[in-house]
Amino acid sequence: MIPAAFDYHRPDTLDEALKLLKKHGDEAKVLSGGMSLLPMLKLRLASFAHLVDINRVPGLDYIKEEKGTLRIGAMTRQATLERSDVIKSKVPILADAVPLIADPLVRNRGTIGGNVANGDPGNDQPAIMIALGATFVAEGSRERSIPANQFYKGLYETALARNEILTEIRIPMPPPRSGGAYAKLKRKTGDFAVAAAAAQVTLSAKGTVERCGIALTNAGLTPVEASDAMKFLTGKMPDDKTIAEAAKMAAAKSAPSADRRGSVVYKKEMARVLTARALKKAVERAGRN
Repeated sequence: MIPAAFDYHRPDTLDEALKLLKKHGDEAKVLSGGMSLLPMLKLRLASFAHLVDINRVPGLDYIKEEKGTLRIGAMTRQATLERSDVIKSKVPILADAVPLIADPLVRNRGTIGGNVANGDPGNDQPAIMIALGATFVAEGSRERSIPANQFYKGLYETALARNEILTEIRIPMPPPRSGGAYAKLKRKTGDFAVAAAAAQVTLSAKGTVERCGIALTNAGLTPVEASDAMKFLTGKMPDDKTIAEAAKMAAAKSAPSADRRGSVVYKKEMARVLTARALKKAVERAGRN
């Protein structure tokens, strides 16, 4: 299908982009990579009178470490993340996920900011950011920081105001004896997940779980933070029995919808299986660090 008519704006600065959003309000939408937005427009699932393309805005494409924080510019392409040695060494959970996003054509164009800011529960990186305890930086009338686990409010609904642009993702650098993993089931290359699970674990000197984050992709109207499973694991030895119980608790938190990818029962079972796999791999990596 052909999208409904819209006016196209291509600002050269962040300030110019913010002025356009303020001027056009609810009728405007930010365009970054466009890999989620454009298909929605073509299918007439969404319609905006004004698209504000921020690809010309400088200074939003970077990966850098600073004072114990990994800072990623919102316009950083998925392909850049995929090639980054910093991502591979510091946050392997993200390195796991990026090659599983769509296909090389999409990853060359798609951005991390677009992936996390669109509010699509089928996107992979929102759950990963929740598991990592990330924070999103938004620019509008002022700069503000939003924890990833407070960012998603509903289907395609986030904490971003209409006059705000997501500019940066900040991830706390995992301490020693930390590991993460992302496990995903999809039918074919380019498809969204049937189910997926992100797990990030830090072990104590005794080998117990000191801190953990668990979140699920495509398990509800928003990414699902498995808070009950996280509390259950904390302070315990991450053996097979404990991980299996935590995986059951995570799956119980999910609320997927039946579709051509599977029934609700099947998807919840896959959430359990994938959570267990992600946790086991995360623990293995943590033990090697």
